[in-house]
Amino acid sequence: MRLPSGWLRFALLLLGLLLAIGLARWPKTNADSLTLVPPLPQDEHIQVYFNHSPAAVYTEPYRQQTRQGDDLEQVIVDAIATANQSIDVAVHELRLPNVAQALRLRRQAGVQVRVIVENTYRRDWSSLNAREVAELDDRARSKYDETIRFADQNQDGQVSAGEAAQTEAMAIFHSAGIPVIDDTADGSKGSGLMHHKFLVIDHRTTIVSSANLTFSDTFGDWSKPETIGNANHLLKINSPAVARVFTQEFNWMWRDRKFGLQKPYRPPVSIRVGNSIVTIQFSPTSRRLPWPQSVSGLIGKTLNQATRSVDMALFVFSEQNLSNILAAKHQRGVKVRSLIEPSFAYRDYSELLDMLGVSLPNNRCQVEANNRPWQTPIATAGIPNLTEGDMLHHKFGLIDDRTVITGSQNWSDAANLLNDENLLVISNPIVAAHFRREFDRLYQTATLGIPDWLQTKIQQGCR
Repeated sequence: MRLPSGWLRFALLLLGLLLAIGLARWPKTNADSLTLVPPLPQDEHIQVYFNHSPAAVYTEPYRQQTRQGDDLEQVIVDAIATANQSIDVAVHELRLPNVAQALRLRRQAGVQVRVIVENTYRRDWSSLNAREVAELDDRARSKYDETIRFADQNQDGQVSAGEAAQTEAMAIFHSAGIPVIDDTADGSKGSGLMHHKFLVIDHRTTIVSSANLTFSDTFGDWSKPETIGNANHLLKINSPAVARVFTQEFNWMWRDRKFGLQKPYRPPVSIRVGNSIVTIQFSPTSRRLPWPQSVSGLIGKTLNQATRSVDMALFVFSEQNLSNILAAKHQRGVKVRSLIEPSFAYRDYSELLDMLGVSLPNNRCQVEANNRPWQTPIATAGIPNLTEGDMLHHKFGLIDDRTVITGSQNWSDAANLLNDENLLVISNPIVAAHFRREFDRLYQTATLGIPDWLQTKIQQGCR
């Protein structure tokens, strides 16, 4: 049947309108329009990747958006595919379906796969009942809603067992017979946080990241195509000696069922990896031990070695001792620059305030005990300007363009004294150059110093 010409024009107009709406909702960037910088050389034994890297481009597997950055998930999937013997995974939160599917394939091939997660993320979102969903806080409810929309492949308003087995990590693990434990396996209610983010493959390759294996920490929120992911990085270290140290940490949790402060004190271990010196230590550390023996103490020792510069990109910075060390280095002429995640940067406990030479009372009108604003404030500290919905999730420091502090540990008391965490200090200028580029990328558009609204709040005082 032939449509009248008027109807045909209307149909074409409607189709064009729907197409335009669809493209606006799910933008796909033309790879040819992206301006890339030359890639930096990688160390033979330690490779570094950033999900916002200006030197790479790829198409996301879930939202099919072409964008700049390293595909952190694909780096992990490719490493998993090489496994012939074993894969140990200790990750705070693991939600990425392609990672879970890659682990299932290796399990089916006879490779031993073991997974540890934080107890909060031990269950798939679709397994929650109505009462549990109603009790979720706003942040968790947002994660729940996004996951359900993604997992509901046929859009019937619910996630079937078959859909979950294809899209939700824990269901994928269950169907594959992959064992999973969390930090309640020791009989407690859980450690502070099981906050590790590492994999060990065939006792040789170690992947350590600042990123949780989630949409938001790698690509961006699945339901918000304008987001490009929390700023994160990943290291792939090819060293049996490094793998052995991380396997020991894994086995404290898996074999001995010890989490948090139930584990014994583990002093730092230094390993030569090619031309690098890699020092590794794990938290938490008991308050009964001197602070210099803790992981924060290792950070402090490394900062104290700076002679020219210290640059930091941190999710949270609330460790007073580290601020004091930086203040002393600043007084001796070391250039200090710092970027903090905006949602934590101006809280009363944030050491960014110290660096800016100010303090804020808390909601009880009290200033933090032992608080020490810098007597000589700096104007080189502030917050990055990120895509709305994304966060600064890095936990790295760069010293004298040669030494990198990285790992899962935020620079806070809770991370140091309660959580299961890892920290690496890597001395290698090739590795450091990658972190230099990332810091400079964030710093060039950052908002530095005391914003007007904060100055007004300080002047108003406690009310």
